[in-house]
Amino acid sequence: MQPVRAKKSFGQHFLNDRNIAQKIVNGLQLKDEYDTILEIGPGTGALTQFLREFPQKLVLVDPDRESIAYLEEEYKEEKISIFQKDVLKMELSSISDKPIGLIGNLPYNISGPLLFMALEQREMLAEWVGMLQKEVVERIVAKPRTKAYGILSVLLQAYFHCELLFIVPPQVFTPPPKVHSAVLRLVPKTENLPDCEYKKLKLIVKTAFNQRRKTMRNSLKSMLPEEKLQDKFFTKRPEELTWEEFVELTK
Repeated sequence: MQPVRAKKSFGQHFLNDRNIAQKIVNGLQLKDEYDTILEIGPGTGALTQFLREFPQKLVLVDPDRESIAYLEEEYKEEKISIFQKDVLKMELSSISDKPIGLIGNLPYNISGPLLFMALEQREMLAEWVGMLQKEVVERIVAKPRTKAYGILSVLLQAYFHCELLFIVPPQVFTPPPKVHSAVLRLVPKTENLPDCEYKKLKLIVKTAFNQRRKTMRNSLKSMLPEEKLQDKFFTKRPEELTWEEFVELTK
């Protein structure tokens, strides 16, 4: 079969290093707790070749027709389902009625929406392992009062245990991206969770960080009464607040 060509329109960079592929797959550490794994953007099957060894049902989702044709030829096992789909339009509950493991060498051009999808469908996740741009992963695990700390740091740390597993250099991809990559592991928290509505928390966090140089008093003035904003708390800038303080503010 013809090799699959990496396409810019899908943000494809195919991993060509078996050791790194195996290391990414090893990031799934709770496998005994779920019976379905979803791989996003399998491309030429760099991770799939190792995932097929697991007892779990394996669902492969890729928007690229060429990749799909290749995967259908290579992976004919009964436990493997292959779909040509845009993962961002998928409900995880359509592939399993229990939480799943999600993994992928993820297209960088949709990394933000994929992370918000993880937040919105978190009840359907047992664990999430993805390779993203290194800078994005560093933002997710950043601590307050640092330049990298922002919207994704607050929201993901509020609902998940977030861990940067390891860094991946550009030369192990075809074609090599212009940036370093990193593998992120997210595990939904079972305790110490925000006791407020996710949508409201997201709105507050986004509104605050959209003007991150301003004080909270200035960035939230359209959302809160004037007398409330006089509190000393609102002289802080958004990057000074922990996710717990954003939750208090939302409530």
